[in-house]
Amino acid sequence: MSELGSIHTTENIQIIVEPQYLPEESQPVDSFWVFTYEVVMTNMGQEPVQLLSRHWVITDANGNQENVRGPGVVGKQPILQEGDSFSYTSFCPLPTQMGTMHGTYQFRRDDGEVFDAKIAPFVLSTSTSLN
Repeated sequence: MSELGSIHTTENIQIIVEPQYLPEESQPVDSFWVFTYEVVMTNMGQEPVQLLSRHWVITDANGNQENVRGPGVVGKQPILQEGDSFSYTSFCPLPTQMGTMHGTYQFRRDDGEVFDAKIAPFVLSTSTSLN
Protein backbone atom coordinates (compact mmCIF):
# COMPACT_ATOMS: atom_id res chain seq x y z
CA MET A 1 0.00 0.00 0.00
CA SER A 2 1.26 3.48 -0.82
CA GLU A 3 1.76 6.21 1.77
CA LEU A 4 -1.36 7.93 0.38
CA GLY A 5 -3.69 4.98 1.00
CA SER A 6 -5.40 3.79 4.16
CA ILE A 7 -6.34 0.65 6.03
CA HIS A 8 -8.75 0.25 8.93
CA THR A 9 -10.74 -2.56 10.57
CA THR A 10 -14.08 -2.03 12.31
CA GLU A 11 -16.05 -4.94 13.77
CA ASN A 12 -14.09 -7.46 11.67
CA ILE A 13 -14.55 -5.52 8.41
CA GLN A 14 -11.19 -4.51 6.98
CA ILE A 15 -11.23 -1.65 4.47
CA ILE A 16 -8.17 -0.85 2.37
CA VAL A 17 -8.16 2.13 0.01
CA GLU A 18 -5.49 2.86 -2.60
CA PRO A 19 -5.82 6.20 -4.47
CA GLN A 20 -4.19 7.20 -7.75
CA TYR A 21 -3.97 10.41 -9.79
CA LEU A 22 -5.26 10.29 -13.38
CA PRO A 23 -3.31 12.91 -15.36
CA GLU A 24 -4.88 11.84 -18.66
CA GLU A 25 -8.37 12.70 -17.33
CA SER A 26 -7.37 15.92 -15.56
CA GLN A 27 -7.44 19.50 -16.87
CA PRO A 28 -5.18 21.52 -14.53
CA VAL A 29 -5.62 24.64 -16.68
CA ASP A 30 -9.33 24.46 -15.77
CA SER A 31 -8.70 23.58 -12.08
CA PHE A 32 -9.97 20.04 -12.63
CA TRP A 33 -8.03 17.07 -11.26
CA VAL A 34 -9.29 13.47 -11.36
CA PHE A 35 -8.35 10.69 -8.96
CA THR A 36 -9.34 7.04 -8.78
CA TYR A 37 -9.43 4.95 -5.67
CA GLU A 38 -9.62 1.20 -5.31
CA VAL A 39 -11.40 -0.16 -2.26
CA VAL A 40 -11.03 -3.71 -0.94
CA MET A 41 -13.39 -4.66 1.88
CA THR A 42 -12.86 -8.02 3.61
CA ASN A 43 -15.07 -9.78 6.14
CA MET A 44 -12.60 -11.04 8.73
CA GLY A 45 -15.40 -12.17 11.02
CA GLN A 46 -17.36 -15.41 11.22
CA GLU A 47 -20.79 -14.18 10.21
CA PRO A 48 -22.08 -12.81 6.89
CA VAL A 49 -22.62 -9.08 6.43
CA GLN A 50 -24.26 -7.06 3.68
CA LEU A 51 -23.12 -3.64 2.56
CA LEU A 52 -26.11 -1.29 2.68
CA SER A 53 -24.82 2.23 2.04
CA ARG A 54 -21.85 4.59 1.87
CA HIS A 55 -21.03 8.02 3.26
CA TRP A 56 -17.99 9.87 1.94
CA VAL A 57 -16.56 13.14 3.22
CA ILE A 58 -14.45 14.72 0.46
CA THR A 59 -12.27 17.71 1.33
CA ASP A 60 -10.29 19.72 -1.22
CA ALA A 61 -7.08 21.68 -0.55
CA ASN A 62 -9.12 24.84 0.11
CA GLY A 63 -10.98 23.15 2.97
CA ASN A 64 -14.27 22.82 1.08
CA GLN A 65 -16.16 19.68 2.12
CA GLU A 66 -18.68 17.61 0.22
CA ASN A 67 -20.73 14.80 1.76
CA VAL A 68 -21.77 11.99 -0.58
CA ARG A 69 -24.30 9.41 0.57
CA GLY A 70 -26.00 6.63 -1.27
CA PRO A 71 -27.02 2.99 -1.36
CA GLY A 72 -24.26 0.42 -1.84
CA VAL A 73 -21.22 1.03 -4.02
CA VAL A 74 -21.03 1.05 -7.83
CA GLY A 75 -24.68 -0.06 -7.92
CA LYS A 76 -24.11 -3.11 -5.70
CA GLN A 77 -24.88 -4.14 -2.14
CA PRO A 78 -22.67 -7.21 -1.81
CA ILE A 79 -23.03 -9.89 0.85
CA LEU A 80 -19.67 -10.91 2.31
CA GLN A 81 -19.42 -14.36 3.81
CA GLU A 82 -16.65 -15.22 6.27
CA GLY A 83 -13.30 -14.43 4.60
CA ASP A 84 -14.89 -12.92 1.46
CA SER A 85 -13.60 -9.73 -0.12
CA PHE A 86 -15.27 -7.29 -2.47
CA SER A 87 -13.30 -4.73 -4.44
CA TYR A 88 -14.26 -1.88 -6.71
CA THR A 89 -12.74 1.20 -8.26
CA SER A 90 -14.38 4.61 -8.38
CA PHE A 91 -13.24 8.16 -9.04
CA CYS A 92 -13.31 11.62 -7.53
CA PRO A 93 -12.83 14.92 -9.38
CA LEU A 94 -11.44 17.84 -7.37
CA PRO A 95 -10.99 21.58 -8.06
CA THR A 96 -7.55 21.39 -6.38
CA GLN A 97 -4.54 19.15 -6.99
CA MET A 98 -4.78 17.65 -3.52
CA GLY A 99 -7.50 16.60 -1.09
CA THR A 100 -8.63 13.89 1.28
CA MET A 101 -11.47 11.42 1.60
CA HIS A 102 -12.82 9.42 4.52
CA GLY A 103 -16.16 8.05 5.58
CA THR A 104 -18.16 4.96 6.50
CA TYR A 105 -19.85 1.97 4.96
CA GLN A 106 -23.01 0.78 6.66
CA PHE A 107 -23.34 -3.00 6.99
CA ARG A 108 -26.07 -5.32 8.26
CA ARG A 109 -25.50 -8.66 9.94
CA ASP A 110 -27.82 -11.66 9.44
CA ASP A 111 -29.45 -10.94 12.82
CA GLY A 112 -30.45 -7.48 11.54
CA GLU A 113 -27.88 -5.50 13.53
CA VAL A 114 -26.59 -2.52 11.56
CA PHE A 115 -23.16 -0.94 12.09
CA ASP A 116 -20.83 1.55 10.42
CA ALA A 117 -17.37 0.47 9.30
CA LYS A 118 -14.89 3.34 9.22
CA ILE A 119 -13.03 4.25 6.04
CA ALA A 120 -9.80 5.81 7.32
CA PRO A 121 -8.67 9.06 5.70
CA PHE A 122 -6.61 8.80 2.53
CA VAL A 123 -4.93 11.42 0.37
CA LEU A 124 -5.76 12.40 -3.19
CA SER A 125 -2.63 14.02 -4.60
CA THR A 126 -0.99 14.67 -7.95
CA SER A 127 2.30 13.81 -6.29
CA THR A 128 3.15 10.22 -5.34
CA SER A 129 5.24 11.47 -2.43
CA LEU A 130 4.34 13.89 0.34
CA ASN A 131 7.90 14.62 1.52
